[in-house]
Amino acid sequence: MSAIEKVSELMAQYRAGLSLPGPLYYDADVYEMEMKAVFGTQWLFACNECEVKEPGDYLTLEIGRNSIIIVRDDNGEVQAWHNTCRHRGSRICQEHKGTVGRLVCPYHQWTYDLDGKLLAATQMPDDFDPKRYSLKPVHVANVAGLVYICLAEVPPDLDHFKRTVTPYIAPHQPARTKVAFESVLIEKANWKLVIENNRECYHCAGNHPELLVSLVEAALPSDTRTHWFGDLMKRKGEEWDALGLPHQPVNGGIEFRCIRLPFNEGVTSMTMDGKPACKKLVGDLTERDLGSVRMFHVPNNWNHFLSDHIIHFRVLPRGPMETEVRTTWLVHEDAIEGWDYDVNRLAEVWQVTNQQDQVLAEQNFLGVQSDAYEPGPYSPTGEFMILDFNRWYTTTMAAHLPPGASGLRVAAE
Repeated sequence: MSAIEKVSELMAQYRAGLSLPGPLYYDADVYEMEMKAVFGTQWLFACNECEVKEPGDYLTLEIGRNSIIIVRDDNGEVQAWHNTCRHRGSRICQEHKGTVGRLVCPYHQWTYDLDGKLLAATQMPDDFDPKRYSLKPVHVANVAGLVYICLAEVPPDLDHFKRTVTPYIAPHQPARTKVAFESVLIEKANWKLVIENNRECYHCAGNHPELLVSLVEAALPSDTRTHWFGDLMKRKGEEWDALGLPHQPVNGGIEFRCIRLPFNEGVTSMTMDGKPACKKLVGDLTERDLGSVRMFHVPNNWNHFLSDHIIHFRVLPRGPMETEVRTTWLVHEDAIEGWDYDVNRLAEVWQVTNQQDQVLAEQNFLGVQSDAYEPGPYSPTGEFMILDFNRWYTTTMAAHLPPGASGLRVAAE
């Protein structure tokens, strides 16, 4: 059976409302198709633009076999290039991040400007044309200070997402922050299980006591699972309206989500006691009790934008069996460590929550590989966001299969 036939058959087995067939979580052929159909075509969150603040600042990220350089050029623009020398293919930037004047391949010293142009290649013949050997570009989009990249030759439209979420994010001014702490976890679980775990709080009461000091399990203003939430949401919504801060859920379909939701009564930040994590508020905000803007975009990113700090989560697969989860905590660019904030206090809630989620995802991954596993039903109230994600995933994968492939229509529906 060919890889396409295998994936088509697995997708034909999928039934809406149930978890995915087991091999879709761990099969190597499925993963290879995902790297083309999902990670090779979609806009992916890369970093906050403050992470490449000055010309020459760069960072790298790995998307399957592709290494990508994110760099700010001499004109102050954020650019993205394939981290592959046009000579013989060596990686150019071999550190995770740094600052350079030029991009120099350490193998044979081919040298590129920050805008990707080849500047120097010694011992090449007279008819060698350096204009033909610029670095290969990667599409870049800046959404209110968040950098997204796309490996596709023609990227999908991002205007609706950018236009819709910017009013929610802009008051927090992500570009005017700095990274206070960074965590990278390598989870022994498929990337989709990591995303699924994030897309629901059905598991929170039994696993995340630290997170629930601040976070209300309700995911929508109309959520009735907590009887007092409606009154809290109404009161906070009126306060945010007076401040000109949007809060209603946006129309992101199955591709993205953005909403401002309150914390528990009396809580202003995601800390162990619910009290502020940073004295200095982000952007030009003056009010502390703003809850958090929760934003998610398929396939690899979710965020919390608070009054006093911002948290970005970036998910990248490292094969079908492992996933890299990078979390960054950001504070106002002028905040002073030790005076305005303490790193341990700032990060401790999500540090422990991420570790708890890692255990949950890894145990889930072991379970779906069992001979006894069969797809089970999602809770329509507690796990509705997973239903959206799986619909998006199966539709995206089905679109990559050739016309007439077995299972195409079933998976798309």
